[in-house]
Amino acid sequence: MTEPNSFVWNTMIRGFQQTQKPHEALLLFNRMRAKNVFVPDHFTSPFVVRACSDLHCLRYGQGVHGLLVKLRLEVDVFVGTSLIEFYRGFGDMGMAKTVFDGIPVKDAVSSTALLSGYVNGDMKMAERIFEAMPVKDIVACNTMVAGYVKNGDVNVAREFLDKAPGRDILIFNTVLGGYMKYGEIEDVLRFFEEMVEKDVVSWNTVIGGLVHKKRINEAMRFFERMQKENVKPNMVTLMSVLSACALAGALDTGRWIHWYIDRNKLSMDVVARTALVDMYSKCGALESAQRVFDCMEGRDVVAWNAMIMGFSMNGQSKNALEFFYRMMKEDVKPNEITMIGVLSACSHAGLVDEARNSFNRMHEELDITPKIEHYGCMVDVLGRAGLLDDAYEFIQSMPLVPHTGVWGALLNACKIHGNVEFAESAIKHLMELNLEDGGYLSIMSNIYANAGRWNDVSRVRELMKVKEITKLPGCSSIEINGEIHEFGVEEKIHPRSKEIYRMIDQISKQLRMAGHNSSTTEVFFDVEDEEKEKALFFHSEKLAIAFGLIATDKGAVIRVVKNLRVCVDCHAAIKLISKIFYREIVVRDRNRFHHFKGGLCSCGDYW
Repeated sequence: MTEPNSFVWNTMIRGFQQTQKPHEALLLFNRMRAKNVFVPDHFTSPFVVRACSDLHCLRYGQGVHGLLVKLRLEVDVFVGTSLIEFYRGFGDMGMAKTVFDGIPVKDAVSSTALLSGYVNGDMKMAERIFEAMPVKDIVACNTMVAGYVKNGDVNVAREFLDKAPGRDILIFNTVLGGYMKYGEIEDVLRFFEEMVEKDVVSWNTVIGGLVHKKRINEAMRFFERMQKENVKPNMVTLMSVLSACALAGALDTGRWIHWYIDRNKLSMDVVARTALVDMYSKCGALESAQRVFDCMEGRDVVAWNAMIMGFSMNGQSKNALEFFYRMMKEDVKPNEITMIGVLSACSHAGLVDEARNSFNRMHEELDITPKIEHYGCMVDVLGRAGLLDDAYEFIQSMPLVPHTGVWGALLNACKIHGNVEFAESAIKHLMELNLEDGGYLSIMSNIYANAGRWNDVSRVRELMKVKEITKLPGCSSIEINGEIHEFGVEEKIHPRSKEIYRMIDQISKQLRMAGHNSSTTEVFFDVEDEEKEKALFFHSEKLAIAFGLIATDKGAVIRVVKNLRVCVDCHAAIKLISKIFYREIVVRDRNRFHHFKGGLCSCGDYW
């Protein structure tokens, strides 16, 4: 075009700005001015100002503002609004307010543009601007509610919502998200039920919140209800549910999610596929995890970590190390999480030399500075292997101040190997760290009990009473037909508790016939031996396994998740149960997986 008119120039400038090419928009604007044929008008200016915002060019934008003042264009409401947004982006609300005040005829868009800046810190000013608005549309109302929520005033946001002249699903979701961030989960559930209209974002907020609070059963129920109400889940929903499956060991539901994704041909990126790997690993289904991993394109360090950690916690230490070496061959640089997985794998298998070499390589070859967690892993490796002197010396030589994880690892090793001297040193440091976890004192009590030091056992128990420290109660869960069933110690609230306790009696008889002698050292010393043995049979994992035996078909794998470490007696008993009842039993405790089959455990009794 030999002589493009102003419409063409404006169209080109607008086109470049709106297609994320702000630099070209400004170059074209400069050419337009250099030709001195057309003066910028109120059509050109907003897009030029927005291009300055896109490029974060404060000085150039101020120069454009100066030109607009000369041309008397800043009083135009469209131009003025773009300038308000420009200054708001740089946090200069004083200048934004000056531009706003200079617009003779303001509209809802210009008012909301100013409002959006003030709600980030000055709600009083925002309220004054909102009250002065002649027309308070839904966008302005949403902006106010978002401001209250951002400032943590969820109750005020709710009050505003109840009186707002305009309301839509976005404003309700904003308040719901506010309750999720600043309120209690009960507030979230209550507000959700009050919402007249709900969309997938609403459901995602509730399901994600319940998963975050580890209320897995409720999260699953909401997911089922969501589908019954014909709200189609998206990848955000499915990621939350996969996370819930990983926490609860709900393999059946996790497989269904995978099937749903494939059936509906939902697009999955590396993050989503890594979530699948993580879910399968934490449910003990490593073959499925590896199949997903092997089909994954563009695997990053997080994906490799998920697989390495999966092998590690399932006791497949050699596979974990093999993947670590394969990862480096494929030029994926390990990070701190990778090394925790590697060191944990060494710990579970007693690979002391491999652990030492890997720890030394971190700084020397991989440019990774060991953190407190890595030192804790090394103490665990040495301690489990019975090298308690080395473990203690390693702690003494640490450049970091040991935390509870480090001393806790030493204490656990002392329990395994019956070393009272180092245990007393560890518990002393744990108490100095203002320990509130009664679990460590319980371990110390058991160490004393195993050594026959009953006066010390009594002293530790008395200390726990004085400090009002209680041991975290054991809880186990099992998934049956997509539903999570939870069991506490000696719990009788399950609908099928009578059947479960009959099965417990049957298991008890079968174990005695198989020659099992209960290890009662981890039960309170002031309880009669017969009562100790009885208490052991009502540990939460045994109740869950008993339910699994009556609620699943013969030959089906029983998968149990426990919040604490499996005790010695339960471990020995479950090995026999797997042989007596011809079942594979997978138990995930706080530390790792135990795959019981044919009277053996994958950990090789090294845990």
